[in-house]
Amino acid sequence: MAAFDFGAKIDPQLFDKQLNASVTIHIQDYIRQGWEMFKEHVGEFVGFTLIIFVISAVSSKFSFAGSFIFSAVAAPLSAGFAIVVFKLLNGKPFQFGDFFNGFNYFLPLFLVSLAGGFLVSIGMVLLLIPGIYLAVGYMFTTFLIIDYRMEFWQAMETSRQIITKNWFAFFGFAFALFALNVLGALAFGVGLLVSIPVSACAAAIAYKEIMGLYSADW
Repeated sequence: MAAFDFGAKIDPQLFDKQLNASVTIHIQDYIRQGWEMFKEHVGEFVGFTLIIFVISAVSSKFSFAGSFIFSAVAAPLSAGFAIVVFKLLNGKPFQFGDFFNGFNYFLPLFLVSLAGGFLVSIGMVLLLIPGIYLAVGYMFTTFLIIDYRMEFWQAMETSRQIITKNWFAFFGFAFALFALNVLGALAFGVGLLVSIPVSACAAAIAYKEIMGLYSADW
């Protein structure tokens, strides 16, 4: 997929099973598997997380322009975790450069960050609960874009519809990942070098367990 492709419209019938079935969310298993994956590739995951920290720190020096630049690249950088996890789950080797393959999906990921961020913010300002609902509901959006080369709005709506079916279970999972990163931040911030990649791995593992992997090349 080229970086500035909008993505494809995917046949909604591919998701009939997920839309019509209840699922069990194994929070502890996802986090445990994420931790094990992190431990096996600790150097690569910590190194990439450090790069994200450096980009964030440098961009913050440039006021509004820096914030805009970082917001534009944050989603593709975050997607890099998922791409590497998908490769590992499929038993494929990866190179450190694969963390940056999220930029192959730049436009739909950027549009998701704009549209999703706007809608969640509006929901938070208005009544809080709609914002939380959408924040959880969009949990699988990035994975759907990477896995299906899906256009951004369909990815957002597909994620929301699938997660709504078991929203409270997914909320528990999202809260567990949030708490994990809070603990990481409390450990003088250094803990984020562990908690961010572990939570990213856990989320991608959950997607694979619930949705399967449609593609074999990310």
